[in-house]
Amino acid sequence: MAFVSNLDIAFRDVAERHRDRIALAYPADGERISYGELSRRVDRIAGLLWDRGLRRGDVVAIFHDKSPAAFAAMLACLRIGVIYANLDPDSPWERLHKILATCRPDIVINAFPGGAYRASLAEADLCPVLELHDVRIGAADGMPVKYRPNDSGSPAYIMFTSGSTGMPKGAVMTHANLLWFISWARERFAITSDDVLTNVNPMYFDNSVFDFYVAIFSGATLVPFASDQVRDARRLVRLVSDAGCTIWFSVPSLLVYLLTTRALGAQDFPSVRKIIFGGEGFPKSKLRALYEMFGARVELENVYGPTECTCICSAYTVGERDFEDMTNLAPLGEVAQNFGFDILPLDEAAPDFGELFLRGPQVGLGYYNDPERTAKAFVQNPRHALYTDIGYRTGDMVCRDALGRLGFKGRRDFQIKHMGYRIELEEIEAALNTLHGVKECAVVYQNSRDGLGQIIAFAAMDASPEPDILRAGLAGILPSYMVPRQVVVLGVLPKNANGKVDRVALQSSAASYSAS
Repeated sequence: MAFVSNLDIAFRDVAERHRDRIALAYPADGERISYGELSRRVDRIAGLLWDRGLRRGDVVAIFHDKSPAAFAAMLACLRIGVIYANLDPDSPWERLHKILATCRPDIVINAFPGGAYRASLAEADLCPVLELHDVRIGAADGMPVKYRPNDSGSPAYIMFTSGSTGMPKGAVMTHANLLWFISWARERFAITSDDVLTNVNPMYFDNSVFDFYVAIFSGATLVPFASDQVRDARRLVRLVSDAGCTIWFSVPSLLVYLLTTRALGAQDFPSVRKIIFGGEGFPKSKLRALYEMFGARVELENVYGPTECTCICSAYTVGERDFEDMTNLAPLGEVAQNFGFDILPLDEAAPDFGELFLRGPQVGLGYYNDPERTAKAFVQNPRHALYTDIGYRTGDMVCRDALGRLGFKGRRDFQIKHMGYRIELEEIEAALNTLHGVKECAVVYQNSRDGLGQIIAFAAMDASPEPDILRAGLAGILPSYMVPRQVVVLGVLPKNANGKVDRVALQSSAASYSAS
């Protein structure tokens, strides 16, 4: 195997060794793309981007439809050193425009034949748009011979997440970050070229990093599912079973949905050997139901990791003993070997409880075009000042048990995990404050009895418009998963002794609204 210093070298090696194996499989229509065919498409698109003047360090924004051409576009960017950012095609234009203004792409690649954003892109005139479905793959097409190879520290992609100021922030990950991640994941989950991995996660969502990179860079088969297939519970289960998938990875919410709708039964997923979940806490009662259904033949893996640290930093195999305590979530497990970590205690007398601080080769470069927020989160190790030792302050509160395992105990700030998405409640508040008539507002997260939860917003207004009008206004600013389930209009918001919005009182009030 060649010395692997970047992802392009790694993919070339995999594609050569597994030329005739299936890289992408689409069970709904039977389409199957070999590694050899995928490599040819990468050559074509890389050459096209090169001919259009894109060079190392430039940025490409991709509206990704999970087609072979869209996956090839990602690999083409990695080949020539261009940084890609997969975007949510269903986000409101206002939010997309903020993201595009931050990453300033040199070109937008649109993999969808249509889309409401196309007119907005043309009107904004931010950059050229390449309609990927118009690209034809020819036998003579290829990558130019002379181009500068990427070093391992070069950025590979930007992953945008919610931002507390109302501006989404883009975490920048490097080729080296991903090479370390792939190596760890292959070993931890025993991934081989014989595996078949699901891709139910949207490509603009952090969990998709595991799907794509672990599958494609292991010579395994990736089975992408479109959003409408994921929403159709019974069809999704049938397609996963028909495709012979061996590895499932999703947020707990999706598994809970499959259980609640009774779309998933013990006879399903006959080839699956691991069900991996992460991105939010898994309600214990639902996790027990999944374990009772599959625990005898499938390993259940609880994983954790911030976007800023390449998707996953810990994994824990759920066992029978984890259900002796039905109150606490399953442990996060031990931090992967790729990481160093510290617990920054709130009280030095309790050193095993505090904020998780991660460092090591999977920690990213910071936030793209956002030095102020980068400086707040990516900081010198507070344990010493002997040498430069930059790590990431996760904001996640954890505790360490007697076995050295970490457990999640909440946040230091107003960030939540909802439907697997990391959401800053302040971003929702910033959007609500832009709506006509809103004097002040606050947003809380209310856990429901099934262990999941919903977002509830409170707005102080002189008038009392229909809450649906406010929700519609928010839907024009925020993606659907960030729009509150309910908006409660009050004359004034309750205040605490310091004159600040009393979030404890609102949280208590939210319980009654959640129940209703």
